[in-house]
Amino acid sequence: MHVQASEFTRVSTEPGAGRFPAAPEIEGRYHREHRGTVGEVRLDLPRMRCTGVDVHYGDKHALRDVSLDIGMNEVLAMIGPSGCGKSTFLRCLNRMNDTVAGCRVSGEILLDGKDIMAPDVDVVPLRARVGMVFQKPNPFPKSIFENVAFGPRIHGLARSHAELEEIVVSSLKKANLWDEVKDRLAHPGTGLSGGQQQRLCIARAIAIQPEVILMDEPCSALDPISTAKIEQLIDELRRNYSICIVTHSMQQAARVSQRTAYFHLGDLIEVGETDQIFVKPRHQLTEDYITGRFG
Repeated sequence: MHVQASEFTRVSTEPGAGRFPAAPEIEGRYHREHRGTVGEVRLDLPRMRCTGVDVHYGDKHALRDVSLDIGMNEVLAMIGPSGCGKSTFLRCLNRMNDTVAGCRVSGEILLDGKDIMAPDVDVVPLRARVGMVFQKPNPFPKSIFENVAFGPRIHGLARSHAELEEIVVSSLKKANLWDEVKDRLAHPGTGLSGGQQQRLCIARAIAIQPEVILMDEPCSALDPISTAKIEQLIDELRRNYSICIVTHSMQQAARVSQRTAYFHLGDLIEVGETDQIFVKPRHQLTEDYITGRFG
């Protein structure tokens, strides 16, 4: 299990001091070889609490000993080079890795105090509570209405068609899509533009009343105008949900998140308030990535 940064020895210029090489490149910053998580991983009121999470794909150790809290009503951005483990960690949060052959996940992941890794946990209601929005919009080959109604219908959230209509309308409004589609709810969801399809997928996730929304590079396939709409939507949604977003855009992470976590080669290197991470990172690896020295 990772411990807080304060429990590690800081890099020192004194010969033989500390557990990592002396003379950091920037005074007071953790050295590149320091693999313990820098920053406060714990929150007072977490929605989710992860402790000692490890992920293996066959013989590959993809994620090592990650501990991290996801707060209520916050956006947590996860950044890092390709293959660093951020999407792997995201998929742990609603057990999507269960669908990957040869994948083994260990550690403890609590949602409102309940371990989602416990053998008696049903992943179907779990994935309703922890919704997922994928990189590429994936509307069902159904009407716009049926795309949003599908989840509430199978989860029994509506007792009548009137209640179902109310959920659909409310979800589309929360996704800032209602005004654009209200006159064509019977039209195929696949006929919408890319940005509209992604907002439809967000409406579909909202409709099943989640507590947490996971987003895996939700804007990577979108144009700048659609991206701006999604980012505005994320900021509005955090009033009611906890949101975790994986992004390769550091500008996007800086715009939408309150906390940022930086991953590198399967390790959680640094976590902290977004302004601090981008303005004054405490680990040299974080500084290197943000300034474009690698990744």
